[in-house]
Amino acid sequence: MTDLPAPPIAATRPYSFTTHGVTIDDPWAWLKDPDYPDVGDADVLAYLTEENAYFEAVMAPHRPLVDRLYEEMKGRIKEDESSVPQKDGDWLYWTAYETGGQYRRWWRKPVSGGPDELLLDEPALAEGHEYFRLGAFSVSNGGSLLAYAIDDSGAERFTVRVKDLATGEHLPETIEGMLSDIVWTADDSGFLYGVANDQWRTDNARFHRLGTQVGQDVELYREADEGYRVAVGETSDRRWLTIETGDHVTSEVRLLPAGDPLAEALLVAPRLPGREYDADTHGDMLFIHTNDTDTQWRLVTAPIASPGEWTERIAPSPHFYMTGIALFRDFFIVEGREDGLDQVELHRYDPAVAPTRIAFPEASYSAGLGDNPEWAMDVLRLGYESMVTPGTVYDYDVATGSLATLKVQEIPSGYDGDRYRTERLHVTARDGTQVPVSIVYMLDEDGGDFPRDGSRPLYLYSYGAYGHAIDPGFSTGRLSLLDRGFAYAIAHIRGGDDLGQQWYLDGKLEKRVNTFNDFVDVAKGLIDRGWTSAGRIAIAGRSAGGELMGAVVNSDPGLWGAVIADVPFVDVLNTMLDAELPLTPGEWPEWGNPIEDEAAFRLIRSYSPYENVTAQDYPPLFISGGLNDPRVTYWEPAKWAARLRATKTDDNVLLLKTNMGAGHGGKSGRFDSLREAAEEHAFVLWQLGADG
Repeated sequence: MTDLPAPPIAATRPYSFTTHGVTIDDPWAWLKDPDYPDVGDADVLAYLTEENAYFEAVMAPHRPLVDRLYEEMKGRIKEDESSVPQKDGDWLYWTAYETGGQYRRWWRKPVSGGPDELLLDEPALAEGHEYFRLGAFSVSNGGSLLAYAIDDSGAERFTVRVKDLATGEHLPETIEGMLSDIVWTADDSGFLYGVANDQWRTDNARFHRLGTQVGQDVELYREADEGYRVAVGETSDRRWLTIETGDHVTSEVRLLPAGDPLAEALLVAPRLPGREYDADTHGDMLFIHTNDTDTQWRLVTAPIASPGEWTERIAPSPHFYMTGIALFRDFFIVEGREDGLDQVELHRYDPAVAPTRIAFPEASYSAGLGDNPEWAMDVLRLGYESMVTPGTVYDYDVATGSLATLKVQEIPSGYDGDRYRTERLHVTARDGTQVPVSIVYMLDEDGGDFPRDGSRPLYLYSYGAYGHAIDPGFSTGRLSLLDRGFAYAIAHIRGGDDLGQQWYLDGKLEKRVNTFNDFVDVAKGLIDRGWTSAGRIAIAGRSAGGELMGAVVNSDPGLWGAVIADVPFVDVLNTMLDAELPLTPGEWPEWGNPIEDEAAFRLIRSYSPYENVTAQDYPPLFISGGLNDPRVTYWEPAKWAARLRATKTDDNVLLLKTNMGAGHGGKSGRFDSLREAAEEHAFVLWQLGADG
């Protein structure tokens, strides 16, 4: 790599602190601007700018490959893509892109017939902004008003506006700093929302009455526990407004009459440590989805008049993980996973009627309810895809049980699914646990199978935190790797809830290292089966998945040929020790509280990627961050990159790219984000010698 320009070297400044009798040296602590979230420190900005310039210089010879990949990926996107219209009341609603457009427009038309009506023009709102994201979007019950929220920096502090859909004019009120959904009252006189406090936590629910000053908005609820977040919503029948509060392990729900938001709230069930639940209503009954007796969850009912009198409706199952319920007038839907695969079941309110499970055509797939806004539905909208099947929209006829295909994701440049195969494997982890792996690959031109002789490169992706499952879905961008001989695998490691909530519990807190071990063991298992070989594996993870990347490059650097770590949560110890950071108190149930718990301190210190960088050879690394990111603050990837540069013993390339006008999600426009994906794929192909 001697032909590359010299990388930036971040200065070191003496800094240390002592916790639980252990002194921690952190010579790159200065990269955290003391005025954050305002980042104006000249030295910090100079270093990030220097790293960005280095990134551009190193990638410059590979720009033709980036451009080629970008055009491939863009060619697989239908530029004038539109969603399938869905009925809600007197209107049909849909969204659509125009050719060349980065953002979509929101449309509707009368069910009875009439012209299309433009509700919201995202391209116009995004014009002149480096970043744009639409947050909440809520049409009033009567259909005459639209409340929506936008973020134009990536900081996830949204501005709310209200539009009169009859005149096209905006009402005078503007709400700054919103971080929630928007839910209208029954009479459309106002709406519920929540604002972020100084620590970027939504600790409140408020009611805004149209025509009044925002400063006069009524605070309906305030949460005292700094680790809890507040959310607003509504029941499926729209008779009740909901105020929900909770952290990662405990929750609590209150109901307000949709016609009287200032009434006294009805508490469904008081919070109990470790008990989570969500609630919906049908007639005079509550339907409560909860993990109070089992990690597989169950469904109970209770009279709204006596919300504490729970009666079990569906017991927990050792094989079926109930992830949620959706109520409709004549039936309800139970969603879940059986042995890690999505299932959708239709239940009648009469418990004597056996449920119906909707059948899907493949052995490995991702499926679930789509947009179903009305209470009285007789045809359900479903979404379906697999690693070889593009996204498909179905209508399911409740009476006949038939599936009607409304739309299949169009790939303008062409796609032949018969050229690809997907498999679901199991790899034995070091403690004997069977870890599922979803894998996809392209057949040889003569139809021959993927060779299992270790000669091919493999791209391995995972997340492994917060009980977030990674579904085996479809990706057009992934095809650029498959078409160049890669296999692409998803490791369904512990820490996600792919196999149920216990799978999640077995990868958090004191069991966190299971997540890292599972990932490494999956890689070794795939090597043993001939899918690839050591040094021929590209790995990728984002956010908490970036923490995973940091941990496994420390523990097993020789396995990986290239590493993509996007907005990586790698400074875990310092972040969990800083109670003033936006996310920290709410994250302690996930990672542990190292301030009060010495055992948690020592465990986090033992695996925190930043703390455990050592003098050894590391694989090539592509690290990204966002200056305005409130979730993984920009200094985490910056500090990690600085320590790696100063410590590692190899000459492999290390790149740090910081989006100076974006947040956790990177670039916001669909083509801008596509170019970022092309850069990452180009890096992988370059490092693994497959850049044809």
